[in-house]
Amino acid sequence: MKKSLRLGVGKAGLTVLLLAAGPVVAQVQEDSQVQLAREYERKGEHEKAAFLFGRLRNDEQTAPNILPDYLAALQGLKRPKDAEKLVKRAQKQRPQEAKLGVTLGQVYAQAPDELAAQKQWERVLAQLPPEQVVAVATEFQKLALPDWAIRTYLRGRELARSETEFGPQLIQLYTQQGQTDKLMAETLRLVQDDERQLPFVRNMLQNSLQEDKDFATLEKELLSLVQKNPELPVYSELLLWLQVQRRDFTGALVQAKALDRRGRTEGQRVLEVAEIARRNKDYESAIQGYDYVVREYRNQPYYALARQRLVQTREDQVRNTYPVSPAQLRSLLQEYEQVLTDLGRTPDTAPVLRSMAALRAFQLDEKEPAMKLLNEVITMPRASLDVVDQAKIDLADIYLLRAEPWEATLLYSQVEKSHKDTPLGYDAKLRNARLSYFAGDFKLAQSHLDILKQATSREIANDAMQLSLLITDNTAMDTAGVALRDYAVVEQQVFQNKLPEALRGLDALLAKYPGHALQDDAWYLKAQLQRRTGDYPGALATLERITANPKYDVLSDDALFLAALIQEENVQDREKAQQLYNQVITKYPGSIYVAEARKRFRKMRGDAVN
Repeated sequence: MKKSLRLGVGKAGLTVLLLAAGPVVAQVQEDSQVQLAREYERKGEHEKAAFLFGRLRNDEQTAPNILPDYLAALQGLKRPKDAEKLVKRAQKQRPQEAKLGVTLGQVYAQAPDELAAQKQWERVLAQLPPEQVVAVATEFQKLALPDWAIRTYLRGRELARSETEFGPQLIQLYTQQGQTDKLMAETLRLVQDDERQLPFVRNMLQNSLQEDKDFATLEKELLSLVQKNPELPVYSELLLWLQVQRRDFTGALVQAKALDRRGRTEGQRVLEVAEIARRNKDYESAIQGYDYVVREYRNQPYYALARQRLVQTREDQVRNTYPVSPAQLRSLLQEYEQVLTDLGRTPDTAPVLRSMAALRAFQLDEKEPAMKLLNEVITMPRASLDVVDQAKIDLADIYLLRAEPWEATLLYSQVEKSHKDTPLGYDAKLRNARLSYFAGDFKLAQSHLDILKQATSREIANDAMQLSLLITDNTAMDTAGVALRDYAVVEQQVFQNKLPEALRGLDALLAKYPGHALQDDAWYLKAQLQRRTGDYPGALATLERITANPKYDVLSDDALFLAALIQEENVQDREKAQQLYNQVITKYPGSIYVAEARKRFRKMRGDAVN
């Protein structure tokens, strides 16, 4: 009896298990069937895919994860009526899903019946539920119908009764479509409503505005908005950003001053613009900015830094105005001394001591006083490791000036070791590579450069790449690098500011190695040195040797741009400079100088400064 009972229970349990297992097995078979159908559709075998999808239950055929593939199979077979029935069946099952109306319109468009498609999409927008605006617009975007996506968001804006609703989405679509007028209007509307959107707006404008006329239009509109809405700093912020983009630092300083006053930031915004102007070699604007901070924010947090930067920028200006005036250099030394008198000799003013040392060593040939200043920084109590090691690099440079390479490489190597895998360490390694190059040890130099080409600092990586290419190009055929050794000696003389000796060395090299691959580099370096010594006619004649010779194609754009600079800044022949800038733009459209050449050309022509 017990045995029979146990057997009965076992059979009943097995029956239940089998019943429970049935749907699971069917689901696995169904999944396998769907996967196979999808694979057929992916391969373009529409007939097989449609057959397998057609074997599914009606509600399964219209499921969100099945419908797109089944629809694609039917459309691939040119069965528009069946495709239409399928989508309409899905609409009946999910009437609340507005994006299915977009899908139905796409079926009509594929038929092709464009008029029916347009009517269907108009119907979708007319019946658009507010909560499904994004879903419908996204569906239009998936179908590569950006204009309809835009219309959807604008319809959603009407439903929301808000002029800024869906602003970020519209900005992205206008950007993709190149509709700059609408993009600008939308961005200004968005930041007015929500200042937190400013970073997003700046990013979208930067990616979309390409033409000068677009920048000019936006600037004009922003200037008007700043005047009409002085209580809204967001317009000043955007105008400041735009003027920096256009390198109109004079205009940017105006906005920075207003923002400083409004935000009570004690000159910080003006200082930031001045720093950018200095990096872009607009020394006049930079000096104007630093001078403003010094005058208006005396004894405030940024005063000391502005005092230092002001003199350093004046030095940059003097050193880049050829020929360099020794009297002006002496005057700069006195300004530096006054800064130290006012602010003291502290770790905060260590950059002033370093600037004075560089001025004395490289410009006035006063190496001993310069080394004394740097040793003062190195031994300064509480000086940071960065400050000390920067001074060590400067000191090593002076040892190289004095033709003491072993002392130089010792200091460079110390900084490399203490600042491994940092920009300062990479800088020291680059200088060590340059020292090896000067000494003619190209193999050792190249080993340093191979590492530096991967440096995180773009400037260091670019410098390393240029020197590496110079070595590689000029030791490929001449493995001993005989001519390159002579050229490296000349470059060391340039580093040591021995310009007459370097010019004589270049003339000797050009005579000794006619037709050598180094010839264009030698001509270009000679033109640079002639400019530095005030021989502008000589520099222009030398540059013409490059621009007139097709085989010097690699440096032709460099030479043409330098010639234009000399005509503009030194000879002050604006007409000739304008012609040369235009040649850079038209003959070398891919050149790195095109943007700057276009800016200078248009400024001379009288266009708005950008």
